[in-house]
Amino acid sequence: MKSVPTAVKIPMHRLPVRITHWLNVLIMCGMFMSGWGIYNASPIFPFTFPAALTLGGWLGGSIAWHLAVMWALAANGLLYLSWGLASGHFRRDFLPVTPASLWRDLRAALMFRLIHRPGEYNAVQKAFYLFVLLCGLVLVLSGLSIWKPVQLSWLVAVFGGFDRARYVHFFAMSAIGVFVVVHLAMVLMVPSTFLPMITGYLRRKPRKTRNE
Repeated sequence: MKSVPTAVKIPMHRLPVRITHWLNVLIMCGMFMSGWGIYNASPIFPFTFPAALTLGGWLGGSIAWHLAVMWALAANGLLYLSWGLASGHFRRDFLPVTPASLWRDLRAALMFRLIHRPGEYNAVQKAFYLFVLLCGLVLVLSGLSIWKPVQLSWLVAVFGGFDRARYVHFFAMSAIGVFVVVHLAMVLMVPSTFLPMITGYLRRKPRKTRNE
């Protein structure tokens, strides 16, 4: 009697990545919604966000929520960055990214020929994640310059003034928003990537041999 082969567990995401990822989901929802409430009080473009998608109810309430969630974002970000640097996560999973590898994988993705290897990031994913980390840094710095324009006048000057800092903050937020939309679309296209972010590994049936 032949034994039934068990599913193979492929390591995907370590525990610190999973914890900070799901905390970030809640934190970013709070940051986006409270930020949209602040934006609506003084729009820089000829549109506002629906009140149902904002948090705080009024300008003071939105600012209070934004600042409160900001500290949670800072703590979660520092935890992720500290672990990522100490464990070699960034070096191992996000580097290296060369123009040649990026162009090769981007072209393959556009032609729907990009091979997805479980547990490995392709050059497009690496560049995308590094870009989002950069946007997060810009978002934090521009946000600080808007929050404390007098105390951090030198930082405001780096962005070209208070008004320009608001534009930079908005576009950095928008870039992260686009990343979230693309990320969700990819999860819907490849549903098997969702469960590993909870369990940490991907279950895959072993390939059958010719004798089976």
